[in-house]
This record gives sequence, structure tokens and C-alpha cells, in this order.
Amino acid sequence: MRALSVIALAATPALADPPLVESATARQTGTTWTISVTLSHPDTGWDHYADGWRVEAPDGTELGFRELLHPHVNEQPFTRSLSGVTIPESLTEVRIRARCNLDGWSSTGFTLKLTD
Repeated sequence: MRALSVIALAATPALADPPLVESATARQTGTTWTISVTLSHPDTGWDHYADGWRVEAPDGTELGFRELLHPHVNEQPFTRSLSGVTIPESLTEVRIRARCNLDGWSSTGFTLKLTD
């Protein structure tokens, strides 16, 4: 009797480039901040696009979230802002992380130093 060896290869999804935070700025007005983020992502349409970014404290606590409501296929990179972000006075920097609707949150982030 012959033994039959079968090698099964697990299908893994091909991940595209994650959304990349190109730059970010912060402007304080009173007790809150406006954060503006420029990001790029190889959006292909509604099936795969950058759909948000968030402001995080260094410990990962979310301080604000900006949802992106549509693909930006022909507008790369692009900038969007989020107003009314409350950042504890003790923080001197925050992290910005972006997300796409297919692959989720990017594992890398952008460190934004705060100045007033």
C-alpha cells in the first residue's frame, strides 16, 4: 500500500500597504485641540479604503476618532481634521494611527509632539 502525502497550504489574504500617516498638526483652542492628519493609502474603491484615524495617548488610550466616510481613490495623500479633542495637560505627545476597512488598524503610528 502506498502512502499519500498531502501538503495543504493555507490561503492567506494578500495585505495591501497599510494606511500611512504622512504628517499631522495640532492646534489648541481653549481646553481642546484640533488635530489635522494627512494620510495616504492605495484606496481601490468601496471594497478597500482608509476609513478612519485616531488620536491615542502614549499608553494606547483613544482620545479621539475621525471616521472617513468614503474612498479617496483620486485624492492621495489627503488631509482631514478632528476638532474638540481633549488631551490631558500632562501629555507632551500623542500617537496617530490609521485604519482601512479591509485590513484594520495599522500597527505603526505617527508621533505628534504637542505645542501650545
